[in-house]
Amino acid sequence: MSSEKFDSNRAPEPVGAYPHSRKVGNLLFLSGVGPRERGTKKIPGVELDADGNIESYDIETQCRSVFNNVKTIVEDSGAKWENVVDVTVFLTNMKDDFKAYNKLYAEFFKDNQPCRTTLEIKGLPTPIAIELKVIATI
Repeated sequence: MSSEKFDSNRAPEPVGAYPHSRKVGNLLFLSGVGPRERGTKKIPGVELDADGNIESYDIETQCRSVFNNVKTIVEDSGAKWENVVDVTVFLTNMKDDFKAYNKLYAEFFKDNQPCRTTLEIKGLPTPIAIELKVIATI
């Protein structure tokens, strides 16, 4: 089965050697997507100290940004937001952030309720509190 990779010119650049997404058959697999902004290292909702450590963060701002980044990649890859069928969410602080994240997730996915798994992890490659891994149909 052939596959085709996609890179969005509107989403944040990947932080490693991987595409934004890859189509295999009628499935679209997204690489992990965080809340960064394209063309900058700025992370919405994050304040860093001089050494690059997180001083404070706003999980709601990060959630909105990551959901919008995922939507951009899905659409630029030829699918629709409504075609998202599975979401894996990585949070670095489940205890403090789950309630706000879950509320915003319900707003963004109110008309389309994909399967979902939420995991707490120790850290992510950049100083972010949330990352999504998504599968959609195309």
